[in-house]
Amino acid sequence: MKPFTTVAVALFALIALLQLARFVLGWEVIVNGIVIPIWVSGIASVFVAALAVMLWREART
Repeated sequence: MKPFTTVAVALFALIALLQLARFVLGWEVIVNGIVIPIWVSGIASVFVAALAVMLWREART
């Protein structure tokens, strides 16, 4: 695997884990005075984890 691909997979995996942690632990996020719903992190976690897996599988072939 190329170094950039490894870094990208690790970064996507880290973001997915943080989104999952927010979803499970209920951390509140406020952006410009607007509360971001928890369910958004659930969707984001699945999406970013899928990106990490697809990139990792692509790099192995």
